[in-house]
Amino acid sequence: MPVKVSEIIRLIEEAVPLYLAEKWDNSGFQLGDPEDKIARVLLALDVNPVVAAEAREKGAGLIVNHHPLFFKPVKAIRFDRAEGELIRYLISHNICVYAAHTNLDLAEGGVNTALARRLGLNDLSILQEAGRDAYFKLAVFVPVGHLDQVRSAIAEAGAGWIGNYSHCTFAVPGTGTFKPLAGANPFIGSIGEIEQVQEIRLETVVPAKRVNGVLQAMSKAHPYEEVAYDLYRLDNPGAAYGLGRVGALPQPMPLGRFAEKVKDVLGLAALRFGGSLEETVSKVAVCGGSGAELWEAALSCGADTLVTSDIKYHTAQKILDAGLKFVDPGHYGTEAVVLPALQNYLRSRCRELNMDIEVILSETKTDPFEYL
Repeated sequence: MPVKVSEIIRLIEEAVPLYLAEKWDNSGFQLGDPEDKIARVLLALDVNPVVAAEAREKGAGLIVNHHPLFFKPVKAIRFDRAEGELIRYLISHNICVYAAHTNLDLAEGGVNTALARRLGLNDLSILQEAGRDAYFKLAVFVPVGHLDQVRSAIAEAGAGWIGNYSHCTFAVPGTGTFKPLAGANPFIGSIGEIEQVQEIRLETVVPAKRVNGVLQAMSKAHPYEEVAYDLYRLDNPGAAYGLGRVGALPQPMPLGRFAEKVKDVLGLAALRFGGSLEETVSKVAVCGGSGAELWEAALSCGADTLVTSDIKYHTAQKILDAGLKFVDPGHYGTEAVVLPALQNYLRSRCRELNMDIEVILSETKTDPFEYL
């Protein structure tokens, strides 16, 4: 059965919420109707005419891409120009577009986590912290006899996770009162009469990115027509998020062998590197995309090598002068690794929710560079 585009967006934003995106960015739903029903999602790094045609050919009603179709404000849509014709093509074939850009860079399990794991790094940590997740306290009032089903539902949706513990809640018994009015369909009580019910106040914590899903699960599991609950923001610091990752190789190796490993696991024809081939690589900092400005952060955290792309000439000189080695696999090479990870996540969540939808990877290579 087809699924609404908005439902897929909700799953994406559970893992990579929009509040992680940089202020200058333009992540999110960009084109189409979120109420459209689709049977297939296409994941791509970019949206170009070839990717759009691939989406149509494969019956994908939604393209989820990394680089936004609309990054800067659009001042004109002209069909005699490439961008305008692409927009017309997407609209005319009912293909929606959603961009997960810098929020996917910063999120746990996003671009940088995927890159670090692909390179085989262990003991991962954030290279440069950008902030911490927000947390909310949820208190919901549940009639006696329904506590377990509501608690299980909200926990499965992501509430009540503290460190390595799940289903963390607190419950207090009490008496609730209400009077059903005309038009109500009460689970307990009669129209026009004040009812007293033995209820339990169930409290738990919810990360901001899980709030919508938890509330939906709570409402579905709760027996009342109108669910009474409180939701308020906490000052407790949540999990950190940020740019890049730092990790250790299982075994140190020479830079030459490490560069060959990077080229091999990322499926590249060539790459750039800086440093002596015989120098030892042990602790590696990575940043998918353009992360050369993080070289000082890499140095500060004790990394001996930086893997990132788009390193400029003078920046490369500064990196080497500081005693840091680098490997530049190119922009596409350092970011395309996230697509299989995103595919696995969406497939897993759709199975959990019994959503009948296919999530496929684009076969179009959008890297604009070729090598001799």
